Amino acid sequence: MASATEQERNGSEVDPIWTTSRTARQIYALGEVDQNITRLLQLAASSISLLTLPQTDSPDINLPQGEERSEQFVLEVSEYFERLDAIQEAIRSQLAHIRHSRIAPSAINAPPPGFIPPSLGVGLPSDGNTLKTNQGLQEERVERDAWKGILMALTRIKEARDKDAEEAVKEPKMEEG
Repeated sequence: MASATEQERNGSEVDPIWTTSRTARQIYALGEVDQNITRLLQLAASSISLLTLPQTDSPDINLPQGEERSEQFVLEVSEYFERLDAIQEAIRSQLAHIRHSRIAPSAINAPPPGFIPPSLGVGLPSDGNTLKTNQGLQEERVERDAWKGILMALTRIKEARDKDAEEAVKEPKMEEG
């Protein structure tokens, strides 16, 4: 498993935006840690599945049998601990960078108790007249699209009623003529 700095040196699969500054490289490295944590959890789940009795495997899960199962378990656990070491190293490295940068502790304090961050972090720009909601960008987009749909439906209803009213006005004139 290559670290973020090794990948940057090799130039493989790293968007140039992540190499523009030290901060960008640190953010990229933390993104790698996040991906490693995801893989770590997958390995843990897979390892636990390999520890179960083969008779309890569901038919749609294709797990090895016999000695292959033990070998696969050893491989998964080995990768698990390698990833765990890499995560630990990356987190310690990021903490060292923060210490080296002499960032004030007040800038990295935990949020106050009861703080609930938005689900997706950012939202649509508000016009200042609306109340501040605790929605993420995706939720706000869904709500915006729903309101647009409602507006379109009401507009179609109004147009249909106007057309019906025009036809109703034209019909008596046609009957008279």
